[in-house]
Amino acid sequence: MMTEGKDMAPAVTGDRLEDRDTHGRSRWTLALLRVGVLAVALLVWQFVAGALDVEFFISKPTEIWAQLQEWITSGYLLDNLGVTLQATLYGFLLGAVAGIVVGFVLGLIPLLGRLLDPFITAVYSLPKLALAPLFVLWFGIDLEMKVVLTAVIVFFLVFWNTYAGVRETDEELVDVLRVMGARRRDMIRKVVLPGSLTYIYVGLKLAIPYALTGAVVGELIASNKGLGYILMSAAGAFNTAGVMAALVVLMLIATVMNTLLNLTEGYVMRWKRAGRG
Repeated sequence: MMTEGKDMAPAVTGDRLEDRDTHGRSRWTLALLRVGVLAVALLVWQFVAGALDVEFFISKPTEIWAQLQEWITSGYLLDNLGVTLQATLYGFLLGAVAGIVVGFVLGLIPLLGRLLDPFITAVYSLPKLALAPLFVLWFGIDLEMKVVLTAVIVFFLVFWNTYAGVRETDEELVDVLRVMGARRRDMIRKVVLPGSLTYIYVGLKLAIPYALTGAVVGELIASNKGLGYILMSAAGAFNTAGVMAALVVLMLIATVMNTLLNLTEGYVMRWKRAGRG
């Protein structure tokens, strides 16, 4: 029996290595397919814009690239990009931390959650962008207004997901730990937090584009710098290539932020993959 177990061990290891190789190849294949789809889309866009003579409305990829090059070489893009990134990152971090903390507190104290639920829902139902003029009165047109507006938008998305994650905690695991004499602090660390991480990351991923929206809208309303200001200036000058170039930059920012968030999720939740493997 011992010999049979030893003979099987290398086979299991070999299967896992083969699975990893297959997974690696599939990831490269998927990446190449995505590049191919993007290339085809850009070629079709370039052809349609020229053939149908609609460059004024949708511009061309080549013109957008030329506009980006001009902005980069002159330093115009970097100056305005830094302003938007500051508002987005500060607002995202502030809103995410507040949403996670409040979501945990209300999730762990059901009575408090039921008490405050209608008030939070009432505030959540307000169009957040409609609060921007009020924030201008309170904080002016500087960075603080964009940060607060972004944080408020992010807060509710992260809060509701965190709150739901805590409320969905496996009660059987909590009862087992309680029988074993675990303290409340241990139950939160061993059960509640790991169980709600998936919900938290869903909220964070949903919040990324809305964080950018808050920062850019704040700049559209009152600002003389930032990507929102670039968008407004380009639209006012009927510069379609400039508008599209600014939108491309915003998409790149969102993609990079989402990629970084996925990396942190993979690291923080590596225990989940290990449990499956």
